[in-house]
Amino acid sequence: MIKNIDPSIASYVRPMQMKKRIGLVAHDHRKSDLLDWAAHNKNTLMQHELYGTGTTGGLLAEKLDLPVHRFLSGPLGGDQQLGAAIAEGRLDLLVFFWDPLQAQPHDVDVKALLRIAIVYNIPMACSRSSADFMISSELMETEYERYVVDYGQRLKS
Repeated sequence: MIKNIDPSIASYVRPMQMKKRIGLVAHDHRKSDLLDWAAHNKNTLMQHELYGTGTTGGLLAEKLDLPVHRFLSGPLGGDQQLGAAIAEGRLDLLVFFWDPLQAQPHDVDVKALLRIAIVYNIPMACSRSSADFMISSELMETEYERYVVDYGQRLKS
C-alpha cells in the first residue's frame, strides 16, 4: 500500500526502467501502418526491448533489423500471451494498432488484452497519433513509477 494515496488510485507502484519493454501488435489491415511507424521511430525503439505477436513480430524484426521477442500469432494465443506478460510485469507499454472496422475471430482476446492493459495501468497507444505522443514523451528516457490499483482487493469486498 502506498502511504497517503487513496487505494482506488494506487495500491502499489510498478517501476519501469529506462529501457522499456514494448509490446507491438497490429491487425492485418493495420500492419503496414505499424511497420511504417516503427521504421520512422527505429532510433528510439532500438533503445528498448521489443515484443510482438507472431506475424507482426516477424515483420518488425525484418523491417527494423532489430531483435523482437515473438509470441504466438494473435488468434492462436498471442494476444493472451501479451496480456499475461502485462499482468506478470514483463511489459511496460503496448502499441496496438487494431482494426476498428473489421471483426476479428479472436475479438474476445483483443478485448481482454485492452482490458488488462487498463487494469495494470500500462501506457497504451491504439493509433499512430497516440503512439507518436507516447514514444516522444520524455518519460521514455527515464525511470518511471507506474501506479497500479489492486483490483483483487475490490473483488474480495
